Amino acid sequence: MLKQELLTLIEQKRLELIQVAMKNGLTSSKAVKYSQELDHLLNEYNRIFIKKLHTQ
Repeated sequence: MLKQELLTLIEQKRLELIQVAMKNGLTSSKAVKYSQELDHLLNEYNRIFIKKLHTQ
């Protein structure tokens, strides 16, 4: 996956999370699900792009 594609997915999920949290509350099951999905995307970004920088 390209860096820009992953950053776009992260931004989309972040916006979705904000909308869901504003509508249903931060502790709603949907907000928690979106938060976990965002965490997964951020971890993937870190694993692919950030750790590479530290190993070079």
